[in-house]
Amino acid sequence: MKLLSIVIPCYNSEEYMRYCIESLLPGGESVEILIVNDGSVDQTAEIANEYAQKYPTIIKAIHQENGGHGEAVNTGIRNASGSYFKVVDSDDWVDTRAYLKILNALEKFEVEDQKVDMIISNFVYEKEGAKYKKVMKYENVLPEGVVFTWDDIKRFRKGQYILMHSIIYRTHILRDCGLKLPKHTFYVDNLYVYQPLKLVKKIYYINVDFYRYFIGREDQSVNEKVMIKRVDQQIKVNKLMIELVPLDGLESTNLRQYMRHHLEIVTVISAILLIRSGKKENLLKKKQLWEYIKVNDPELYNELRYGILGQTINLPGRFGRSISVSAYKISQKLVGFN
Repeated sequence: MKLLSIVIPCYNSEEYMRYCIESLLPGGESVEILIVNDGSVDQTAEIANEYAQKYPTIIKAIHQENGGHGEAVNTGIRNASGSYFKVVDSDDWVDTRAYLKILNALEKFEVEDQKVDMIISNFVYEKEGAKYKKVMKYENVLPEGVVFTWDDIKRFRKGQYILMHSIIYRTHILRDCGLKLPKHTFYVDNLYVYQPLKLVKKIYYINVDFYRYFIGREDQSVNEKVMIKRVDQQIKVNKLMIELVPLDGLESTNLRQYMRHHLEIVTVISAILLIRSGKKENLLKKKQLWEYIKVNDPELYNELRYGILGQTINLPGRFGRSISVSAYKISQKLVGFN
């Protein structure tokens, strides 16, 4: 049995997937790398097969009809044999020294028969053209070097939250929570992070800049113009997050508080994208989203709607919307996303 399963979802990734794969090879026989070719029409399949033939005990190439990023992750989970599970997108990569430190920690857990549900590390925004690289760190909220629970965490800052790039889950957690990401839907990474949290009891934080998140290509799903075009998918994911995990059923106050915080950020992004589109029908969708939240979770609605972020994105009129967008642009620069 492998220590860590890493899935690389690939769709027409021939230009950059080699760099991603090469960055993961230093894990050696401790890892399995599952390259999931999601119906590509370029040379992705051939490159995947080439690596699988060259490293048959480490790399497996899986080919499927196009189902989107979420279905590629689902396929990875179904085929994983490792104790732990990580998603690395094909245009991203990992830092070698940080990678080896994480594998050492995972091996220690296995040797000591210690079940850790989620391992968190830092990630770097590798933004094209940016002079300075933003790093998402968690040292202000998470204990270092010890296994801890939700009761031990501090408050996350506005704009600071756990992303797919930050986490390694114990594989059984992903299966036991019933995670099944929707097909042909972008932005499911939020669901991937969010839904399993309800089963997470033991956590470990390694303060290393492990994941390198490339951002800046015009065709990237997180490019703002692309996100506006796909805003209905963002809203779909936003609603699924609310539906799949009723927060009032969570025992841990800190976990419930964190998940509300995460939902607040995702909802604010949904609302800002709808405002940024400048279309009347999208302003109506923004109103409908808030009504949906109000009906499905009145307590959550009050927290989101009347919190600082909620009030900022719901200022009335054109002038109010311009203030909302200005606040969003400031947060972009501070955090480094998009």
